[in-house]
Amino acid sequence: MNHNAAIEGRMPAAKPAQGNALGIASHSDEALDGRDKTARGNLCRPDGACSFHHFPRALPWAGLLSHRWCSIAAFGIKLRSLLLLLACASLVQAGDAFDWNRAKAIFQRANDGATLNADEQKYLDEAKRRHAAGEGPDKPANSDPNKPAGPAIDWTRAKDLHQREQRGEKLGAEDQKYLDEAKRQRGQGGGDGKRPTAPLASPAPEAANLVPLSELAGEYKGQDGGLYGGGKNDPPAAHAALAAKAVAEIKPLNAEGKAANDGKIVLLTIGMSNTTMESSAFKRLADADARKAERLVIVDGAQGGKDATAWARADAPPWSVAEERIKAAGVSTAQVQAVWIKQALIGPQAGFPAEADRLRDRNAEIARLAKQRYPNLRVAFLSSRIYAGFATTKLNPEPYAYESAFAVRSLIQQQIKGEAALNADPQRGEVRAPVLLWGPYIWAGPTPGKGDGLAYAPEDFAPDGTHPGNSGREKVAKVMLDFFTTNVFAKPWFVR
Repeated sequence: MNHNAAIEGRMPAAKPAQGNALGIASHSDEALDGRDKTARGNLCRPDGACSFHHFPRALPWAGLLSHRWCSIAAFGIKLRSLLLLLACASLVQAGDAFDWNRAKAIFQRANDGATLNADEQKYLDEAKRRHAAGEGPDKPANSDPNKPAGPAIDWTRAKDLHQREQRGEKLGAEDQKYLDEAKRQRGQGGGDGKRPTAPLASPAPEAANLVPLSELAGEYKGQDGGLYGGGKNDPPAAHAALAAKAVAEIKPLNAEGKAANDGKIVLLTIGMSNTTMESSAFKRLADADARKAERLVIVDGAQGGKDATAWARADAPPWSVAEERIKAAGVSTAQVQAVWIKQALIGPQAGFPAEADRLRDRNAEIARLAKQRYPNLRVAFLSSRIYAGFATTKLNPEPYAYESAFAVRSLIQQQIKGEAALNADPQRGEVRAPVLLWGPYIWAGPTPGKGDGLAYAPEDFAPDGTHPGNSGREKVAKVMLDFFTTNVFAKPWFVR
């Protein structure tokens, strides 16, 4: 059971191969986002008597009136006594009632990158413990958590509707209502199968013997090693020169995109759920680091459930959401000058190189669209997925997570070779994309991991073994901070 998702009021992931998406929660996790807005039950019976059993469970104190302080629940009361019942409920909530609204608010703050104090962390941990024991804000008393109230759901239809929604398609009123009910029931523990309770204890066979691309000395399915190919982890001289020229143009800009000493430089992140989880942790870490440039603003534009396909259209909803976040950060699209893109595909099945090529093409379109939307965008840093050898679902397991690095490399190589649709050099014609470079390479296996010491363990992941848990996010955030404060193409504008 994904207790984080339940506390947030979201629906835990369905079977990924049927259309689930990477992401918490985010921003988590691949929830079919939706909250239970249905207040079940009537306040009173036909005879006019009222009982705590008839109150909507959605109220934070509902179901708690069996407390010894409120023995009036043992017998019916007339509607005129409702005020007494409400007063009693207040006493219960002031006593030992658990405030799920507070728990949700704390969870959302933590997921947005806020640092919790000791009391808040303790309260959130207690919420997770209670949910693991079967409690929750949406579960009626004395009910079977595996059989939520409501009409029977055709989960195949629900998954199809969810897939359509994830692709940005606007559902009809009837379909939207059906999907909302599926989300509500899923949030109460319903569904068509058991959800994972822990990542795999040891790597899946598909993850055996995988070598980080940055350290690959031989070949993998006919491909050589090195982030840029040929065993090299640095870009060719000509591409490096183009990147250096682009980086030199990054400077503080005002909201209209004009140079200004009091302007801003925006680094925007683009991707799915893993990306937003890692971006939030990175932003929190970077904003607290004294090395970070005063005029730099990091905006997490990544969104749970929005894989590469969901972003690869000019009218795709994720772009609008990203712009809302840019505005909320007090900056403008004209100030976006660098992006970090980390993407994946939901439920890949076609093998290598077909799925890697498909991801490459989606990322190419995302890079072009980013340049169109952010005219002052100079450089795009791309990363592949983190390790997925402990995955318990088919959302994006190994070796697809590992092979996403070849999608990134192939895209960058296309630009290096002069692909017109990816041109970033004004001397060669219309600029249609930012300069494409490798960002931090964050894939690593379990111990011994990579030469830089990065390694992942089962406890670094959420129960699905795909999304990073708190420790996994921190590991990625530290690698990202090290990259942006030391990389020759990032340091000049990232560091003071």
